[in-house]
Amino acid sequence: MEIRNADLNDCESVVILDSQIIESRMRENQIKLSIKENRCIVCELNGSIVGFMIFHKFFFGHLFIDLIIVSPNMRRLGIAKNLMKYVEVFSEKKLFSSTNRSNIQMQKVFQSLGYIESGFIDNLDEGDPEIIYVKLID
Repeated sequence: MEIRNADLNDCESVVILDSQIIESRMRENQIKLSIKENRCIVCELNGSIVGFMIFHKFFFGHLFIDLIIVSPNMRRLGIAKNLMKYVEVFSEKKLFSSTNRSNIQMQKVFQSLGYIESGFIDNLDEGDPEIIYVKLID
């Protein structure tokens, strides 16, 4: 398993993986831009991209993990955790992310990595509040 910054050669593989999950290529431009801006991290296994993460630094000046996608047949192998650990080195004091209240599995990932709940946002997904998490970096 190799975790690394994505490059433009990875773009199509990342878009295909994303489109398998959301059944659309609607985030293609967002993915391409994040790769160009060095804000996309990929997990490669046996020559294939099996997971990726997009982050930004526009959350009140702090790093925010915006999107984590792992291939369904590769889940529960530590890919999301490894992507999250990799990006911690880019963060200064606080690292934020979020997930829906219904996404129990991702909540467990956050908790296992030492993230704590920091609030929530209603009205993003109807009836499924977004829980904001923070990890305090030493």
